[in-house]
Amino acid sequence: MVGGEAAAAVEELISGVRRATDFAEQFRSYSESEKQWKARMEFILRHLPDYRDPPDGGGRLDQLLSLSMVWANHLFLGCSYNKDLLDKVMEMADGIEVEDLPQFTTRSKLMKKHQS
Repeated sequence: MVGGEAAAAVEELISGVRRATDFAEQFRSYSESEKQWKARMEFILRHLPDYRDPPDGGGRLDQLLSLSMVWANHLFLGCSYNKDLLDKVMEMADGIEVEDLPQFTTRSKLMKKHQS
């Protein structure tokens, strides 16, 4: 019966992953590419257990969604934020691999190049 129990456990795990993915899908922005969304969804799903809203409200989920947008905007659009905030989201995203990220040149680098 061990095989049957293992199969049931795997099926339950797959079902849980599907439910979590379906739940996260409602937070996808219409302007996000598939690549951006997959990375941001991984960020959200990784931290969802720690940011579930308490029964009395509290907006923890909103905070997680905001942090995920900060991370994605920094990564994919080159947006800059407060150092402490960036440190936090980069730590939260540690281990999430995203290939072929765009390269950005900051204003200060452009000015330095122009002055040379």
